[in-house]
Amino acid sequence: MLLSDGDIRAQLESGRVQIDPLDVGMVQPSSIDVRLDRFFRLFDNHKYPFIDPGADQPELTRLVEVEEGEPFVLHPGEFVLGSTFESVTLPDDVAARVEGKSSLGRLGLLTHATAGFVDPGFMGHITLELSNVATLPIKLWPGMKIGQLCFFQLTSPAQNPYGSAATGSHYQGQRGPTPSRSFERFVRF
Repeated sequence: MLLSDGDIRAQLESGRVQIDPLDVGMVQPSSIDVRLDRFFRLFDNHKYPFIDPGADQPELTRLVEVEEGEPFVLHPGEFVLGSTFESVTLPDDVAARVEGKSSLGRLGLLTHATAGFVDPGFMGHITLELSNVATLPIKLWPGMKIGQLCFFQLTSPAQNPYGSAATGSHYQGQRGPTPSRSFERFVRF
């Protein structure tokens, strides 16, 4: 069940869903807006001949911090990792999805490639997979509204929420854009 604005406010007021810092003015009819942080991970294409999801490639990306008052310019065809300014904590019976903002999508900005789902039990900043499919560069300003979180009530609490030992959670407690850790559980046949 998708939570309404009233349900979202109730979850926030009770502390079951936590967003820090919280601006209740960003609650929408069935979501809450999230803002862009000042950290980005850029791909260093010259370090490796290809990306291998089964290998640890620690120099595949580098962290960049945007100066105060400056934008990050995302060029056409570019893909970078960003993150939400807000930290999110979910209980074991609520999941979330990160969705883009319609106004930004109409400019050619995509906020996630495939990883829009946030498991129950997650806590941390949400990594965004930002790409520019427009024909002109797009300025990304730290603090701008970059997406929205919608919340789903599970029919029962997750038996093994994100962060529990059974799930092998890679990104619990992440701060800033976090590179892929797919190699940690990669299975070759």
